[in-house]
Amino acid sequence: MYEPFDETAVRVLLAVNPGDSIRTVAQHLHTPYETVRQAVNQLEDAGYLRYDDGLFVTDDRVRKAARDLLATSAAVNPPSIEEAYVLPQFGDWPFAFTQVDAVYVWTQGGYQVGREPGDYPLFLAVLEKDIDAWQRFFERFGILTGFERQPEESFEGPLQVVLNERSVLNPDHVEGYPVISRRETIEFMRKHYATFQSALAMLDRMYDDLDLDVSYRESERECS
Repeated sequence: MYEPFDETAVRVLLAVNPGDSIRTVAQHLHTPYETVRQAVNQLEDAGYLRYDDGLFVTDDRVRKAARDLLATSAAVNPPSIEEAYVLPQFGDWPFAFTQVDAVYVWTQGGYQVGREPGDYPLFLAVLEKDIDAWQRFFERFGILTGFERQPEESFEGPLQVVLNERSVLNPDHVEGYPVISRRETIEFMRKHYATFQSALAMLDRMYDDLDLDVSYRESERECS
């Protein structure tokens, strides 16, 4: 009865959105396809998942139990930075990485700034109506939330989540990460040009459809 409930199976149950393919779940979890496929097969055999032109959890109580198990485990073994990037996938509400994390996602991990292992904020755009739910969600995993970055000495552990309220949220997806649009990300980078000049140049090289003038004068003009 309990055989399928290893860590991978729990994460798969929480990451599945109705109709997802195995490949989509693997992208959400940033886990090898074959690892996720094996977990899905076990969960299907046990009756926890079914396939009908996509994957579906057969009973939401199982999903709730999986989240409870993961939250309890986090009290003993807090999420790592890598795990924190996957953690929002286990919530029931839409989100998108924004600000510094939008730059990180759109550069496919190529540009990282203003953070270090002992002081690592994540920046998430969420819907206004879901703010309380997200705060309760992260609280269960022992992660501080706020609307501004908090000083490192004001909380325990390296992780915090900075929430950005939105009335509408239409995320793009890059390598399994929901993220604000590339256009909005570039606007943020131009607004903070001194920090992100090299990241703008990186984006210009990465995406053929961009033709960015990353000179200081052009940046000033476009942000005025």
